[in-house]
Amino acid sequence: MKKDEKEPQSRKDFLKKGLAGMIAMSTGSFLYSCSDQDNEGEHTIKLLSPEGEVVEVKRKEVKYLPDVEALDKNVRKGIEGRRFVMVINLRRCRNARVCREACAKMHALPDHRSYLNVLKMQDADTTYPYWMPQSCFHCDNPPCVKVCPTDATFKRTDGIVAIDNERCIGCRFCMVACPYSARQFNWGKEQLTLSREEMEGTDGKACTTHKVGTVEKCDFCPAVAAKGELPECVTACPNGVIYFGDENEDAVSNGQETVRLSTMLKENSAYRYMEHLGTRPRVYYIPPVNRRFPFEESEPSYKKPETSE
Repeated sequence: MKKDEKEPQSRKDFLKKGLAGMIAMSTGSFLYSCSDQDNEGEHTIKLLSPEGEVVEVKRKEVKYLPDVEALDKNVRKGIEGRRFVMVINLRRCRNARVCREACAKMHALPDHRSYLNVLKMQDADTTYPYWMPQSCFHCDNPPCVKVCPTDATFKRTDGIVAIDNERCIGCRFCMVACPYSARQFNWGKEQLTLSREEMEGTDGKACTTHKVGTVEKCDFCPAVAAKGELPECVTACPNGVIYFGDENEDAVSNGQETVRLSTMLKENSAYRYMEHLGTRPRVYYIPPVNRRFPFEESEPSYKKPETSE
């Protein structure tokens, strides 16, 4: 190969330049195309705008930055010796939605938003409906991790699937790949209760921060778990629906009682949602048999934001 011939770009260099271009442009996220061109001696670069248009900018206007590091250097390692797991007892859920409110408060979200939903489920026309709390399942075989082009979504050693919002470029591939619709995109249309700087000083910093143009989701509250405490969604539930704990210790708790995980799963015929997909979720469900409460439709305790036409 001649010296004046260009080496083909590696994938790492491609992503690095794409991130640099994204940061340099004030109009939004931009990704480098693989081709550069010279116009009468002036170097320019073709970029893809968020609207899908190919634009051309001068190379000298692009500021190259070093590799973006994680918000916390230890965030990817996980808590040594831990394998966090959750069990949700569907026979106890009556759609109080207090878990949603607690999650929103824990992550400094507006009242109408939460990383946890309570869904109305009915397996067949002839069967009785029931309520099912659902958040991220922190799969051991997560498709969201496989499709992320910047390694912003990753699997920790303690079982948690996390997002580094400093690396996330907002491509939303992970949202498409997730079969559980557990992820949300921050469009920046809402006034959050904490700024990003304030958020970094709270326990919520460990895996998820509010950054416009990136993806967010349930993070299993790892900073709280590191202290040996339970997530707010667990302790806030008045009916003891949600259990959280460590698979390695074979113990989970709902804040009212602590039980052996293996015994609980075996004796209650627990299952994992959409097991056939092979994602291996770290959230188990106890079937809604012998329910404590009859099924009742109820209005949400939170209010959606008012919109002006």
